[in-house]
Amino acid sequence: MPRPSWKRRLLLLLLLVVVGYVAYLYRSIVHQSSQDESRPADAIVVFGAAEYVGKPSPVYRARLDHAADLYRKGLAPIVITTGGAGADPHFTEGGVGREYLKSQGIPDDHLIAETQSPDTAESARRISTIMRTNHMKTCLAVSDAYHIFRIKQMLAREGMTAYGAPRPNSKPAAFGKKNEAVFHEIASYMLWVLHLS
Repeated sequence: MPRPSWKRRLLLLLLLVVVGYVAYLYRSIVHQSSQDESRPADAIVVFGAAEYVGKPSPVYRARLDHAADLYRKGLAPIVITTGGAGADPHFTEGGVGREYLKSQGIPDDHLIAETQSPDTAESARRISTIMRTNHMKTCLAVSDAYHIFRIKQMLAREGMTAYGAPRPNSKPAAFGKKNEAVFHEIASYMLWVLHLS
């Protein structure tokens, strides 16, 4: 029986490395998703989700409500909302989030809206600029549970310390949906690491 060529061995080794890395990311994302790291910080950062004609989607509203609860507990004096216009040229996710939080009683001078970013990576860059400008170093990152790992890595690259504060009940109930969400995060994270997004 002929021995495998060195090319096949190398290909097998690379395949094992990729599978191992994906398994590591899967475990890290799932582990982070179960951690509520809420604690005092310089700011609360709410990562945007869809808005509909100036109103936050149910997912975004749940994130904003969680951020408002954290603010009322006194964990940070400032809330930063993020997200650009997306498909709606009349409203931005960041602006809609700020207006919603104002309607929940948070004073305007305690709110900052980042309104230009089209995705999580750009949000992290722009948030970091806002935080540095305002002499902030730490934040509570509010998003869906499986999103937190990627957010923390992106903010860490920008020199910020982020603590995960996932919105309650943000993990899909069905096993298939859970895996779909985790593998979406794995793919998005790997594209970011490879500077492809």
